[in-house]
Amino acid sequence: MILSRCAQCTSRIGLGPGVLVPSLRHPMVNAAAIAELESQAPGRVAVAIGSGFTGRMSLGQRAMPWRLVAEYVRCLRALLAGETAEWEGAKIGMLQLPGFGAKRPIEVPILIGADGPKGLAVAAELGDGVFSAAVPQAEAAKIADWRALLCFGTVLDDGEELTSPRAIDAAGPAAAVLYHAMYERGGAEAVDALPGGQGWREAIEAYPTDERHLAIHRGHLVKANVSDELHLVELIPFASSMALTGTAGELPEKIAGLAAQGVTEIVYQPAGSDIERELTVFASAAGLREPPS
Repeated sequence: MILSRCAQCTSRIGLGPGVLVPSLRHPMVNAAAIAELESQAPGRVAVAIGSGFTGRMSLGQRAMPWRLVAEYVRCLRALLAGETAEWEGAKIGMLQLPGFGAKRPIEVPILIGADGPKGLAVAAELGDGVFSAAVPQAEAAKIADWRALLCFGTVLDDGEELTSPRAIDAAGPAAAVLYHAMYERGGAEAVDALPGGQGWREAIEAYPTDERHLAIHRGHLVKANVSDELHLVELIPFASSMALTGTAGELPEKIAGLAAQGVTEIVYQPAGSDIERELTVFASAAGLREPPS
């Protein structure tokens, strides 16, 4: 729905979800949504599909097996092509009449949200590109020309410290995901190795086991939760080394470093209380627009 509103208000920018988690929607539902968005913004739509991080873990589930992700992508591609596909033992096809969504075949690029060898294998077989988060995938350069990287961070004002209230507000939500990811994927030992990690874990483990996933993922990439906030001053200096956090003069070098690692597109997600400021200042630092007056 939000992308549809964006399509109505813009004429040039690319639009697309990053990333869709197959278990959350039947492939026909996503095919219909993609078709409608493509009809509103022809040639501007791309889709990324992954195995699920917070989209599944906040529901108390593990990431999907990549085998099932691949089956989903094959089915979705067939539907968008106007073909008959099979899902859950039944033949399915898009029955939308002319005027209801874009005309088939619909050739919308599909990127695979891959951060490891199994995901990259699916990208090599079925994807038009690779969509990774925070850490560039060196092997991606061998399998795709389109290598998008989801990035976070904030542009510091002159003389501003990494741990200023404004910087913590803007960079904290993404930094906190380091705790979430390390704990979910590596357990206590992995998260305890992070600055402030042990204290964060002890706060999280005070929650009942069957509700802990809710406490971990509350505020994901939007606002640091109560367990995160206590430790961000320790974590942000460490996390900033992996983020696009720095002064306006430092950001171009960081972006060039990502390009040198094979990244072809930056997908920047701002956070904090002043999104307009984050987008405007980042665009200026990245050379996309004139500095704000």
